[in-house]
Amino acid sequence: MTDRPRIMIDGFNLALPRGTGVSTYGFSLAANLADMGHKVEGLYGLRMGFNPKLREVMFFESLGSQHETRAPRPFGWAWTKEVAALALAPKAKLVPRTGRVETAVFSHRLPAFDRLLSIPDVFDRGARHFRRFRRLMTVRVPDPPAVMHWTYPVPLRLAGARNVYTLHDLVPLKLPYATLDNKRAYWRLMREVVRTADQIVTVSEASRADIAALFPLPEERLTNTFQSVRVPTYLRDLGDAEIAAGVRGVFNLPYQGYFLFFGAVEPKKNVGRLIEAYLSLSTDTQLVIAGTRAWHADEELRLLERDETQPLRATFRRVRRVGYLPRSLLMRLVRGARAVTFPSLYEGFGLPVLEAMQLGVPVLTSRTSSLPEVAGDAAVLVDPYDIRDIANGLRALDTDAGLRARLAAAGPARAARYSDAAYQERLAALYDKVLGMKRR
Repeated sequence: MTDRPRIMIDGFNLALPRGTGVSTYGFSLAANLADMGHKVEGLYGLRMGFNPKLREVMFFESLGSQHETRAPRPFGWAWTKEVAALALAPKAKLVPRTGRVETAVFSHRLPAFDRLLSIPDVFDRGARHFRRFRRLMTVRVPDPPAVMHWTYPVPLRLAGARNVYTLHDLVPLKLPYATLDNKRAYWRLMREVVRTADQIVTVSEASRADIAALFPLPEERLTNTFQSVRVPTYLRDLGDAEIAAGVRGVFNLPYQGYFLFFGAVEPKKNVGRLIEAYLSLSTDTQLVIAGTRAWHADEELRLLERDETQPLRATFRRVRRVGYLPRSLLMRLVRGARAVTFPSLYEGFGLPVLEAMQLGVPVLTSRTSSLPEVAGDAAVLVDPYDIRDIANGLRALDTDAGLRARLAAAGPARAARYSDAAYQERLAALYDKVLGMKRR
């Protein structure tokens, strides 16, 4: 058996202190590639200082912080120096792995890479390079891998490797009113990434169709691999009594006595309509909203603003807000829910739906974008713009034990379509195709 090609992935989202859907994707990609026998390498954008003896220490200090780059003042000395430097290709430095730094705390953000490298502030520098020169910034690493798989459309390309980019969705162009992105800049970047990439990867047929419609490219350069996600086996195997004790003890919630939404609270996720639909019900089942407040969160949560003069105040006792949770706690909260509610307006894939189905938890989700692909007939599908339809779906899940039992049984079987084994087959076909094509 010949050695499998080395593959590098970026740490753009993996380095974030709080996980995102894209960081979950990157972690899953790295784990599956390792299981397939590939040497997997990571390229981060963290500062390490100039002293080689402290490089490992400084890398992990940066990984543990929330550092943000400050752009140099226009036309100053630092700005002139950076413009000159951006015309060159920055080179990554190896992060030593001596074992002298305790790194177990980062196990959920740092896959078990065979080689770890970093270029200080490379993602921010790449963005500034693209704004100035309207082309992707080339970066270099010693002994480059066969494939550089960028898990997000960053304005970078790796010299000496096939460059593959995952475009999860086109939300800023499909729902321009739901994001803060500069739409013209986003369009230019997507157009350049599509033009120069050796391969564009996406995660659903809905996203593949959107990309092909907005950025036409040869069919052989656009691949849908779908994706998988790993929910810890022990969470699936824990008994109901253990889960019930956990959600009662940690969250003071009754087992299967609450609906759960989890994800960023932002316009795309449709939390405002979910809350309005829920408040129209007459139920003792609570609604729990777990996730980080993002852009326009106040607007989405407007019905939960506590005002002592308002008669709706009593309904707030049935709605709970929980902030960011570590993944192990979040998955316990999912396991204990009566149903997961995810009526998002648009998703490239919709990981919460897959995670809930893997755990055998009934799901309510939207019949738009990629969500019906993932959920199939193992979920209640609703029109995310129709509050009455969302309310009817919630009511059915709340009152129909037979429906909940059917969905709980159907979920794991549906989720098996997105197993690691199926994902690895699609990844193997992807890299075989990429390495067989002429480098761009």
